[in-house]
Amino acid sequence: MARIDKETTSDIVAQYGGKAEMLVQILQSIVMRYGWIPEDTIRQLAEELNLSRADVHGVVEYYHDFRTHEPGKHIVKICQAEACQAMGSRELTNHAEKILAMSLHDTENDITLEPVYCLGNCACSPAVMVNGKTYGRVDEKRFNDLLDGMRGND
Repeated sequence: MARIDKETTSDIVAQYGGKAEMLVQILQSIVMRYGWIPEDTIRQLAEELNLSRADVHGVVEYYHDFRTHEPGKHIVKICQAEACQAMGSRELTNHAEKILAMSLHDTENDITLEPVYCLGNCACSPAVMVNGKTYGRVDEKRFNDLLDGMRGND
């Protein structure tokens, strides 16, 4: 991923008029471009938007898609919402953690494993998102196939 620089962050802030009430949209733009929000960027946003670092950090921590650590090349999200849990997402999560040798919120070998709290695919639970594409009715075998396909695209 590209390196986050102060000038680009300032440009993104300027696109939103430098308004503090646009913080979520500014953060979304940064994540869409870079995949994460480092501490230096949080500090810069607080300064440029005349907010406290705690205010900016609070928003970053509140939303699940705002991460403060650089993600892996591949992002795998497993839905943890009620409908998916009822259809086996807990067991699928355990399987994923076992075969990937990591826990949710970890990054290893270019893969980031994350929970997500609804992919809007409840009728086809459990749902998984791999690199931005949603898949439904994912069991352990299909999960393994998705990983194989993801790795094959490298």
